[in-house]
Amino acid sequence: DIDEAQTREEVELARRAGLFRGTRQRVPLAGRTALIVDDGIATGSTVRAACNVARAQGAARVVVATPVAPPDTVASLQDDADDVIALHTPLQFFAIGQFYEDFAQTSDDEVMRLLAASPEHVVASAGAAANAADPPDRDAEVEVHTGAATVGGHLTVPVGAHAIVVFAHGSGSSRHSPRNRFVASVLNRAGLGTLLFDLLTPAEEHDRANVFDIPLLAGRLVDVTLWLRTQPEGRDAAIGLFGASTGAGAALWAAAEPDAQVRAVVSRGGRPDLAVPRLGDVRAPTLLIVGGDDTLVLELNRQAQAQMRCETRLSVVPGASHLFEEPGTLELAAELARDWFVDHLSSVEHSVP
Repeated sequence: DIDEAQTREEVELARRAGLFRGTRQRVPLAGRTALIVDDGIATGSTVRAACNVARAQGAARVVVATPVAPPDTVASLQDDADDVIALHTPLQFFAIGQFYEDFAQTSDDEVMRLLAASPEHVVASAGAAANAADPPDRDAEVEVHTGAATVGGHLTVPVGAHAIVVFAHGSGSSRHSPRNRFVASVLNRAGLGTLLFDLLTPAEEHDRANVFDIPLLAGRLVDVTLWLRTQPEGRDAAIGLFGASTGAGAALWAAAEPDAQVRAVVSRGGRPDLAVPRLGDVRAPTLLIVGGDDTLVLELNRQAQAQMRCETRLSVVPGASHLFEEPGTLELAAELARDWFVDHLSSVEHSVP
């Protein structure tokens, strides 16, 4: 039971590290002061582990800060940290939540929004501190004009990347989608660039019909790939498309346009059936990834694959539902996508850590 729990938690830790850190390197702690902040400390076991990790990475000084903790826990942490700062140390301490009006869990989406809002120069400084010898990656928010609209995006291009994958998100999703950002981080570590962008403006998202307007979404996607060609990193890069849900339908529709010059497509939990009028025109090798428990979408993918003339593969992830929320399933889907793009964007070397 312990081994199973450890394996499960290691997968979750890897998911969060890849999702939150992305392509940014770990900031070195050697010779520095590590400030460990917790929203409240009960037994102290978690923060004690954090102190041990900071020490193991060479931190010269470890400081723990928290708004509330019982006095006996504060005393016990003195053995693990150089200083423990607790603003409130009540004797009657039953749970951290009793000291909060709202103690709801912090979602991945909220964390990603906060990280995305952090100053870009902070991100750049962290990367430079991690490896000052390497030239900086391009990791920046961008804006793309498409028709009368302007959409936001996030472009990440590792040093030496010769291929860029453009993401088309699913219904109601955005460039901050935790799942797609996790997949993007896996691709980045393999040396692939990524461009995540919003298919719709905030105002357009309120009209649900826009979410299923595949020609509109595909047109935006083509415009974005053409814009990418105007950027120094994308001028000679091989372009791939990654689509989820309705975004997969848009990706396949766009891939049928000669101007897009798409070299490979991956659909995760996608709706290729929404691109039926154009499926026969797709020439880019296409990988369809579907959850084994997503039976309706699996059947739609099988029907769509039968109408495609290009190289296609249908990969079924056992035990996965439509959103790939089950432990380990999103990781497997990301690895499948990575290998497909590396194999079919031929100018990219297969560099998997």
